[in-house]
Amino acid sequence: MDNKLHVLWTNDNVLTAEHMLLLYATKTMEFKLWDEITIIIWGATSKLVAENEHIQKLVAEAQKAGVKFSSCVKCAEDLGTTQALLAQGIELIAWGKPLTQLIKNKNHLITI
Repeated sequence: MDNKLHVLWTNDNVLTAEHMLLLYATKTMEFKLWDEITIIIWGATSKLVAENEHIQKLVAEAQKAGVKFSSCVKCAEDLGTTQALLAQGIELIAWGKPLTQLIKNKNHLITI
């Protein structure tokens, strides 16, 4: 069975980011409960990650634990966050088709 998790992160709530998403992703990677976790930044979350220094620190800790981050390129362009996300080592891609494939293939996907 595929031991990869994708998380579609669209919620820009700081408490949810800190106490659920980033905590879960970081700790489950540290405990090797998943082989790979990719967090997909979409919508308002792009601004949260680009502008909130505390969230940036938690993203960096998650990256150090092996969590991958990728953002919707269109959201980044529209919200003016492209450079800030790239500076954090976050890839920017068009996620529409890949996300659709994840869903159609019944991959492990959480939406937050």
